[in-house]
Amino acid sequence: MGQKVNPYGFRLGVTTDWKSRWFSDREYTDYLIEDWKIRDYLMTQVPHAAISRIEVERTRDRLRIDVHTARPGIVIGRRGAEADRLRAGLTKITGNNKVQLNIQEIKQPELDAALIAQGVADQLAGRVAFRRAMKRAVQNAQKAGALGIRVQCSGRLGGAEMSRTEWYREGRVPLHTLRADIDYGFREAKTTYGRIGVKVWIYKGDILPYKQTAEDKIAREAAMAVGETSGGQPRKVVSSAARPRKADGTPEELVEATPLLKEADPELEKLLDEEETIARQTRQGHETPHFRGDD
Repeated sequence: MGQKVNPYGFRLGVTTDWKSRWFSDREYTDYLIEDWKIRDYLMTQVPHAAISRIEVERTRDRLRIDVHTARPGIVIGRRGAEADRLRAGLTKITGNNKVQLNIQEIKQPELDAALIAQGVADQLAGRVAFRRAMKRAVQNAQKAGALGIRVQCSGRLGGAEMSRTEWYREGRVPLHTLRADIDYGFREAKTTYGRIGVKVWIYKGDILPYKQTAEDKIAREAAMAVGETSGGQPRKVVSSAARPRKADGTPEELVEATPLLKEADPELEKLLDEEETIARQTRQGHETPHFRGDD
């Protein structure tokens, strides 16, 4: 009937893990609002940092925040100044002096649904044709090794008076299979004629075995009880002390950030140009005319 389920919440506890890992009875509402404030603060303070997701973990009196980003240099800043400012702001929000801010780099942004959606939204805000942006995202994900991808845009596409939904799909995207590794992302493009919603689904393969055993669950809970990380594998954290530099010695955070959505192959770009030219020539004047007062 059209009721869609979030792929992340549908697989929660089966193949996906919680983005907020803590437990509380009395302070549940306070912690929940605090997690929302933390994510909203980080997303608004560094909007161009290409942040995919933010994980919050509480152990006893400590608070650990993992920021997964494709541009760690922007989040860290020069000599860690930006990271220190963000950490101070998080301390003020939470009232906890033991805030640990970990900045983790995403090696393949072409396979991250949230970053692809952000790249499409950025191009839509930059007046790029929505079909061109969507086809670029599909080709980049396929070249990166995705088994399937679906990109959907909803809103006043092309400045039309009536909003509509259009999508492109390549490969398999089995949304009803629990063991399927489906990455989902949603972003909004703020254009001059309204907001356009961008949704991306990426199928990366199956996760086997996809059900957690009782021993794994007990081990994860025991790790959290002693204040350690609940993840199975140790995570690589980008340190703010020693930032990598380019070949000419320029710090990475000073280099202009590359766009999240790269251009497609020259053949596809040429084909997209021809399609836009044909669409521009065959477009009919069906839009409502806008008259001025002196016309």
